[in-house]
Amino acid sequence: MCTGACSKFVAIPLYVLVLVSVVCNILLFFPDFDTKYAQDDGETTPRLTAEVKYMGGVIGGGIMALIPAIHIHLTGTKTCCANRCGMFLSIGFAAAGVAGGVYSLAVAALGLANGPTCLGVSGSYLTDQSQWALCFEPKDVVQFNLALFSTLLVAAGLQIILCSIQMVNGLFGCICGTCSGKEGTFITIIYYHHHLHHSKRSE
Repeated sequence: MCTGACSKFVAIPLYVLVLVSVVCNILLFFPDFDTKYAQDDGETTPRLTAEVKYMGGVIGGGIMALIPAIHIHLTGTKTCCANRCGMFLSIGFAAAGVAGGVYSLAVAALGLANGPTCLGVSGSYLTDQSQWALCFEPKDVVQFNLALFSTLLVAAGLQIILCSIQMVNGLFGCICGTCSGKEGTFITIIYYHHHLHHSKRSE
């Protein structure tokens, strides 16, 4: 597979993961789908889970992954970025995407480990389902946070994998080219001649 085509394969799922991460993080600000908890939240009266306000899904899984996704996408098209220089730059952008994914993953993991902020129970109690019902406000906040933070965790893990793949792909693109334009034609000609020569020898 050409490195340019691989870049497209990496970029498109990244767009989806960016959207998922941002939406999940925004929803976490509204437990029970109510705005009052975000409005009443303060230092002395916390109503939101602390990890929600770290914005892991918006900053790490969102912005820090979106910028690499755009550049990686451009390296997979016949534009000014579809060359060795563009592939080299994509390594740096992909590294930023990895860093963003790690941040988002760490925040989500902390959110799951520490448990949500609610009235009735305090501390980490996610492993003890018998206490979930004691967290009476916001309603079903344990399940709410568990679903969204778990989604963020998975999305961040996939972002890290995809950006890591692009770092390797970018390295190969620097060395071998992107298989686009003249580079692609040249490589195709070499492959054709090699295949023809091998066929004649087989005969």
